[in-house]
Amino acid sequence: MDMHLTGKNALILGGTRGIGRAIADTLAKEGANVGVCARNADQVAATVAELKAFGVKATGAPVDVTDGAALKGWIASAASGLGGLDILVSNAGAMAQGNDIDAWEKNFQLDVLAAVNAFEAAQPLLAKAAADRGDAAFVIIASISAAQADRADSYGPVKAALIHMAKGLARQHAKAGIRVNVVSPGMVFFEGGVWDTVKKNAPDFFEQANARNPTGRCATPQEIAHAAVFLASPLSSYTTGSNLIVDGAVSSRVNF
Repeated sequence: MDMHLTGKNALILGGTRGIGRAIADTLAKEGANVGVCARNADQVAATVAELKAFGVKATGAPVDVTDGAALKGWIASAASGLGGLDILVSNAGAMAQGNDIDAWEKNFQLDVLAAVNAFEAAQPLLAKAAADRGDAAFVIIASISAAQADRADSYGPVKAALIHMAKGLARQHAKAGIRVNVVSPGMVFFEGGVWDTVKKNAPDFFEQANARNPTGRCATPQEIAHAAVFLASPLSSYTTGSNLIVDGAVSSRVNF
């Protein structure tokens, strides 16, 4: 399927591993130019080289997204290098578990404030892209944990904050042609990820968690990436303010 992404310019926060990397690869395969940031400089360099092999422009830099000034500076320079900005994806997450102050602060600073700062820097660029080419998109990766609470924990409420923020941004910027949507995954398995660690260290719990899902398994990063890239593409030109749940039906909530 042609998703009308050829020549589009996209930036991804947390784009070297897991879901973020799958999104970067999928965008590049669809013909979009891609910029990625992450903390690990070697992973960024390797990702950029592999993205260029798809025949698109690619750029990247090691960035601590909790440093607002550094993040905004990277967005400006990366977008300039690519030739504009049509798509922004906020995928970076602390994944801190627990209800202690440290977990709350890590999740809030890395998940929420990074998205806030990134959009603030990107908004004029996205508005220009929408005015010039008819569409621009901001996609946030949240979690089905936003809608579930087995115990007090910082992770779910922080993801819920992102979904709430996205709805407000979608309504606020719709007339400018900037669409804002969320993808909320369930369990996602990839080497070096959280569920890989669980499988190695607590295999019984891993099997129990999979058994609770009607599909009997975790998602792959690519399955989440397909949803995110669809929402980022002009094929979703009338979709904004949505929260697309991709969890294998593990949640029992009804969305209407």
